[in-house]
Formats: sequence, structure tokens, C-alpha cells
Amino acid sequence: MYDARTRYVAAAVETASPARLLTMLYDRLLLDVDRARLALEEGRRPDATQHLAHAQEIVAELVSSLDTGEWDGGDRLLSIYTYLLTELIGAAGTGDVARVAGCREIIEPLALTWHEAADSVARAQAPAAPVTPAAPLAQSTGTGLLGVG
Repeated sequence: MYDARTRYVAAAVETASPARLLTMLYDRLLLDVDRARLALEEGRRPDATQHLAHAQEIVAELVSSLDTGEWDGGDRLLSIYTYLLTELIGAAGTGDVARVAGCREIIEPLALTWHEAADSVARAQAPAAPVTPAAPLAQSTGTGLLGVG
């Protein structure tokens, strides 16, 4: 069903900057991992498997969009993504809550770092606020702007 929420999310994704898209992926990855962990703890293995499958898709997208030649840490980040993908697949196969929790421990600081980087880029690209001169004091009556001398 194509409802208002779906249209809103689609519009948000279509208009987001690359940095914002990355943070949105990380936010959803954390959500999927949290939902999978909860589902496993509650004995809802099929639900957990579904959330872990979506998390795997996100990590695969992160891998495919990573250009390891762009910066020195690219190869190390690829290693982290590869490890995460392996652990998410393993957790889905075994239903191991500890593996899911371990993935979250890796994802959370990465997500925070990407959010900080995206915020920094947004601040650097934001136009400066225009400077508006203050209104002159009323000189004919001898009172200030608020009617006070």
C-alpha cells in the first residue's frame, strides 16, 4: 500500500544529500539489528531472520558504495563491513542473540561517527546568515527604540 508515510520517506530519500543518505542507512541498520535482537529474545525467529536479512542488504549496499581508493581507511572499513555481513548471516542462521549484540556494538560507533561527519559537512555548506543592521534610534523625540530615553 502506497500511503502518506511511504510517500514522505520516498521524498526524503530522493532529496537527501549523499551524507544524509549514509546516515539514514546506518539508522535503519541499527533499527533492524535492534528489532532482530528483540525478536530473538522473544522467540520470534522468523521475524528476526527478516530483520537480519534487511540488515544484510544494507551492509551489502554500504560495501558496494564504498570506494576504498578515496581515503586511507577505506580498506579497513571494507574489512569491518565484511565482518558485519558474515556475523549477520551467521546470526540469522543460528539465531544467536550474542552475535546480533556484537554487531550492534560495531555499528553504533560507526553510525555516530557518520552522523558527526554529515553534520560537519552540512555546517560547512550552510550559507551564512545575512547581517541585518539594527533599526536606528528615534532621534526626534529623544527616546530609544522601545520608547525609553
